[in-house]
Amino acid sequence: MKLLHTSDWHLGRSFHRENLHEAQRAFLDHLVATVAAEGVRAVLVAGDVYDRALPGLEAVELFDEALWRLAELGVPAVFISGNHDSARRLGTAARLIDRAGIHLRTDPGALAVPVMLADEHGPVAVYGLPYLEPALVRERLGVARGGHEQVLSAAMDAVRADLAGRPAGTRAVVLAHAFVTGGAVSDSERDIAVGGVQSVPAEVFDGVHYAALGHLHGCQTLAPHLRYSGSPLAYSFSEADHEKSMWLVELDAAGAVEARRVLCPVPRRLARIAGRIDDLLADERYAYAVDRWVQATLTDPVRPADAMERLRVRFPHTLQLLFEPEGGERGDGGSYAERVRGRSDREVVEGFVAHVRPGRELAGDERAWLLEGLESVRRAAAGRAEESAR
Repeated sequence: MKLLHTSDWHLGRSFHRENLHEAQRAFLDHLVATVAAEGVRAVLVAGDVYDRALPGLEAVELFDEALWRLAELGVPAVFISGNHDSARRLGTAARLIDRAGIHLRTDPGALAVPVMLADEHGPVAVYGLPYLEPALVRERLGVARGGHEQVLSAAMDAVRADLAGRPAGTRAVVLAHAFVTGGAVSDSERDIAVGGVQSVPAEVFDGVHYAALGHLHGCQTLAPHLRYSGSPLAYSFSEADHEKSMWLVELDAAGAVEARRVLCPVPRRLARIAGRIDDLLADERYAYAVDRWVQATLTDPVRPADAMERLRVRFPHTLQLLFEPEGGERGDGGSYAERVRGRSDREVVEGFVAHVRPGRELAGDERAWLLEGLESVRRAAAGRAEESAR
C-alpha cells in the first residue's frame, strides 16, 4: 500500500511578514499532483493544518479546496489536529465529511477507532491520534498524573488493544503530533510543554508498522517505521538548510516499510549571511544570496547607520537584521525574542529569576512552586482555548 505522509502545513502563516498564501497553494497543487501521479492509496496529514486556532478566511478556503480535490480523486485522507489547530473547529462536520473519504481525527475519545483501508494483501488500520494536551485529556485516557509520555502511552495502549482484536495480518499505521526523543528541532515550532517533559520516547510507538509524525519541521527518520515529514515550507531561518519534502511510504504484505522523499516546491530559498556591512555589500562570496530571503548578521564594532536600507540595495529580500559585534557582547543585547530563542518556558522563567536575584539559586521548594505555576498557567490557557472553540 502506497501512502503519502505530510504534516505541519500551517495554512495562514507568513514568513517575517511575507505572505505565503500562494506558496501554500503551490504546495497543495504539488501534493494533489503527486497523489495522482504516484498512485497513492491514502494521504496522511499529521497535524498543524492551520497556523492558529482561529484561521483566516483565506486559509480556510485553501483547506476546503484541498479537501475537495482529494475527494474528487477518490483517495482517502486522514488528518489529525496539531497543537496549533483548534481540535473542535478542525473537526466540525467530521462525521459528514467522513462519507467523502476525508477523515478528520480530532476527538481523543475516538483515537482507537481506525480508518480501515485495504489492498490486495489485506487490511490496513490507520489510527489518528490528535495532539494530546495532558491537562485536558488525562481523565479521558485514565491517566492519574504525568505529561506527554504518559498520555501518549495510554493512547497507544488503546490502539494496541484495538489492533489485537483485528484479523491476523492487519497492518497498522498511526498518526501522531508529538516531540519524539531524538528529533531535531527548529525555531519555528511552538514549545508544547513545561521544561523538558514534552518529549516522548520512540518506544511509545512499538507495535505498529508505521508512525507518521508531525510537529517538528525538519524531515527526519528516527527509525525505518518512525518518521517526521517536516513542514512543506520553511517557517524560520533556522530551516535555511532544510530540503522540504513529503514521505512516499510503501507497506508490503508483512508491513515492512520502504520510503522515499518527494521534494516540495520552493517559493524562494533562504540565506543566512554574516560579516561587516561593507564586506556583505561588496564580496562576491555573498552573490548567491541576492535573490534569496536573507537574514543578515552584522559584525561591525559599531552598528552601521541605515543598515537595512543599505543591505536591501544588494539583497532586496532582506527580512531580518541581527547585530553581533566582533569580539564582544551584542551592542544592544539583541531583542527579547532573540535572547530567549530555543529556550523552554521553564528555562526562560528560571533565567529571569537568576537575573533579578543574582547569586541565589532556586531552592528545591521554589523550583517545585515554579513548575506548578507554569503547569497551572498552561492548563488555564488550554482550557480557555478549548472554551473559545465551543
